Amino acid sequence: MALIGTSLIYISLVATLYALVTSVIGVRLGNNKLNLSSSNTVQLLSVFLLAATLILVVSFVNNDFGIRYVSDHSSLAMKPIYTWVAFYAGNEGSLLYVVVVFAVMCAIYNMSKSAKFLKGTNIILMSIMAFFVLILSTLANPFVENIFVPEDGRGINPLLTHPGMFFHPPMLMAGLIGTAIPFAIVNGLLITKNNIDQQIDLIRVWVIVIWAILAIGLLLGSWWAYTILGWGGYWAWDPIENVALMPWLTLTGFLHSIMAQKRRGVFRIWNIVLIDIAFCLSLFGIFINRGGPVPSVHSFASSDLGWILLLFMFVAVLFSIITLTLRLKFVRSSNEIESILSREASFVYNNILLLGVTFVTFWGVIYPLISDITQGKTVTVAAPFYNQINGPLLLTLLALMGIGPLLPWRNSSAKTLLLATRTPAIISVLLAGLLFVLGITKIYPLVSFFICTFVLICIIREFISGTIIRFKHGENIFKSFISFIASNRPRYGGYIVHIAIILLAIAVTGSSFYKLQKDIVLSKGEQTELGEYTIKYIDSSTVQYSDRSELFHDLKVEKDNKTEDIVSWQAFYPKQNVTTVRAAIISTLLHDVYIISTETTENEEVVFRMTINPLIWWMWLAGPILILGSLIALWPENSKEQEYL
Repeated sequence: MALIGTSLIYISLVATLYALVTSVIGVRLGNNKLNLSSSNTVQLLSVFLLAATLILVVSFVNNDFGIRYVSDHSSLAMKPIYTWVAFYAGNEGSLLYVVVVFAVMCAIYNMSKSAKFLKGTNIILMSIMAFFVLILSTLANPFVENIFVPEDGRGINPLLTHPGMFFHPPMLMAGLIGTAIPFAIVNGLLITKNNIDQQIDLIRVWVIVIWAILAIGLLLGSWWAYTILGWGGYWAWDPIENVALMPWLTLTGFLHSIMAQKRRGVFRIWNIVLIDIAFCLSLFGIFINRGGPVPSVHSFASSDLGWILLLFMFVAVLFSIITLTLRLKFVRSSNEIESILSREASFVYNNILLLGVTFVTFWGVIYPLISDITQGKTVTVAAPFYNQINGPLLLTLLALMGIGPLLPWRNSSAKTLLLATRTPAIISVLLAGLLFVLGITKIYPLVSFFICTFVLICIIREFISGTIIRFKHGENIFKSFISFIASNRPRYGGYIVHIAIILLAIAVTGSSFYKLQKDIVLSKGEQTELGEYTIKYIDSSTVQYSDRSELFHDLKVEKDNKTEDIVSWQAFYPKQNVTTVRAAIISTLLHDVYIISTETTENEEVVFRMTINPLIWWMWLAGPILILGSLIALWPENSKEQEYL
């Protein structure tokens, strides 16, 4: 099996180089047959890599410990269900996953009608593919065989044995490498001097797909951290989290400013720059993830692979600068922003804020490395740094989500804007006053809830007014709402995504400023108070497995004469010397009761960390709403857009 897998990777390398060469010559000579051959080879390449992936998965299922990667990341005791997770648990397997996902994306692009007219794109795609497949075949071959076949493997990292791991890492990896598609399209258009404005819909479709994949991956990562890491939080500004967030923020800016390019022909150069930045940041993320010098609980073991990826990132940066510089006159926008109070101006403010958050986050990631090189000091950039700087920027961005859509194109006036925002602002002030009376007296949460209310009212008001207009024309209320959304899917799908972002902001605000937490030692039968809850430690039990021992603590939670039984869980893996936890959680619309057991004393007393996390439920609700909004925004409005799907 190892020989077949290695052979498929080598064949993939040959196919990639063939597709690259034929694409270059085909574009240079205008030879459509060579371009078609290149396109067909790209599709065949995905088949070779999918076959290699299947072989590695089967090797895990069959416990083929003759393959070093399999023995390093699985064991006889590993549940078969975690085979998929073990596949990308290490450097070699995850790189194969990245390559095969990229190959499938390239194949999908080459099967679209638009690929026949954008011949320069394959030059970029196959150049990137050649780099990754070359690394896969030389430095990170997952099919390298053991000299001596062990009887058992080392086993999977226990932290990966969680449902979120089936989707969180693969979605982030797919999102990061997926930025190469719009990058290749944009730069392919520049190389061949094709009109970028004519391909806005194509680029937008791919960016929405990649953006949504990254967003879902980030949310799933928050859920994983919340339920298994045991600290009661969901976002720690860890470097690996940050490097996935940065391209997402950049693509968010692009999805806004591309609307101005489509409507008014502005921001052409700027949008190209955003796509280039997103791709280069994605390469930086892959570098950090693969054993870069910045420490993270998520990263793979240190290896030379990361530095090669960093070098490739610098090549991509240089290529982007040179390509854009050579084609600057060709893509320069003829129109300009006419007023600082206009829809297109609001996109500028939006982009400045998003890139501000991106830069602060990037600086926080690389500063420990800079400090180590320049001062010989190892420093850690913790969450307070990001919260203090990014917090106000994100709040301002939230406010702009409500104001921007109210502004007309070209120009407006302060009076018009004040009239449009008057009703939402008054209602938001009244709600903020009510919250103050109810005990929400801290300025930051009050401002946050005020802004969230303001934006939500602005969105709901437009939904209601548009639905009523159609309702008055004889449609039933449900059909009126659906036809209103369908009348401008990109716009109103985006509004639904904005609702998801508001729910995230509400959850973050509540859980950040009004979390109630305490550590307490309890014996069996003892109880304690946490807010309005009475929590009683009932009993414990232990279950032994071949690779771990699991410890369960039964608890009874009571409030208003209603009780609920929950279980806090611990597992110790002696082979890896790792202890994992699963929190006992009671989730409601208003808050979560979150309990973990941290240790057991010699007297069989248990140390519990008990937390009330306000409004967390709204964070998990935001995920499906975000997916819904993305699908609506992505759904083609006409036959032209259908060509891109």
